[in-house]
Amino acid sequence: MRLRTVAFSSLRRRASRAAFLVVGLLLGVGTVVTLLTLSSALTVQAQNSLETYGANIVVAPRSDGLSLSYGGVTLGGVAVGARDLREADLARIRTIPNRKNIAIVAPELLGPVRVNGRPALLMGVRPKDEFALKRWWTVAGRPPSNGHELVAGSSAAAALGLARGDRVTIGGRSFTVTGVLRPTGSQDDDLLIADLGTAQTILGRPGKVTMVQVAALCSNCPVEKIVAQLGTVLPDAKVTAMQDKVKNRMHAIGQFRTFSYIVAGVIIAIEALVVFVTMMGSVNARTREIGIFRALGFRRGHVTGLILIEAFVASLLAGVLGYLAGMGVSYALLPFLAGDGVSIAWAPGLAGAAVALAMAIGALASLYPALHASRLDPTVALRAL
Repeated sequence: MRLRTVAFSSLRRRASRAAFLVVGLLLGVGTVVTLLTLSSALTVQAQNSLETYGANIVVAPRSDGLSLSYGGVTLGGVAVGARDLREADLARIRTIPNRKNIAIVAPELLGPVRVNGRPALLMGVRPKDEFALKRWWTVAGRPPSNGHELVAGSSAAAALGLARGDRVTIGGRSFTVTGVLRPTGSQDDDLLIADLGTAQTILGRPGKVTMVQVAALCSNCPVEKIVAQLGTVLPDAKVTAMQDKVKNRMHAIGQFRTFSYIVAGVIIAIEALVVFVTMMGSVNARTREIGIFRALGFRRGHVTGLILIEAFVASLLAGVLGYLAGMGVSYALLPFLAGDGVSIAWAPGLAGAAVALAMAIGALASLYPALHASRLDPTVALRAL
């Protein structure tokens, strides 16, 4: 009689105990699969959200000098050879090998103007891209939608006496103030924000931009690689990665992923304990049976192998069912935890890991009960017959 035949027969005769073991493992493996799958999907969503929340790459005109300023305080210095960028050249950004990692490209043109006889700073933007990039901007009103509208920063509005709905003339053009930025605590408060094409005409710099802010998704590509590719397609520009933003975002994502792993580890430990207790109970309940096997000539290794085969079969079944259950629960929960655009992929690697995890838990948690069963004295077991 082969060990596996005896093991399968034992599982059939004790179907309820075997089912309890399978269900226990299934719940643990399914929970881990659900946790890791959802955390992976939510991590990608969080990373993409963080990386589109403000620029992490700045494209500016190449200069031969240093700007001696920091934190909005200018200490002096002369930039030699600085020149505007050409708006037409920005189309090259979408041609780089990692173009799929480029989320937002927001060109900006800055220049001085006079409003009601007072100096002001005009910034021309593509409103849709600029307001998508700077999501922290809150407008009392709405962003400009055409070349005859603008939004005023809070400080600029206060200094120039502007309010929502006012009309103002800049460079011979009439504008309607469609909104006022709520205070940001930055230099954005000093701006008058209008359509890029209109600003180019007023400032006499058609087809030009002062700088470009880029939001790049760096989940599967180092930001330095994207910077190098942008530098290749824009040789006359200086491309700089804002390393502090990139590192802060990656640190936040890393903490979220670490938390998921810790929770998964706790679940695995609890599951191993459940299997251990179940298998020990099974061994203690089968003292007579094991005694008979020993009396029939089963060696200790045979008894150990018998218990481990039973645990192996139950673990294999629990691993497969746990993966399927975990993926099913993930699909059911994802719409409630994330918005549109987030998907779950059936990963063969995760399926293999789920099965391997179940088998590892089953084997390790059953090892001591199997060794304990092999050490039972057959004479003591047979006296109870």
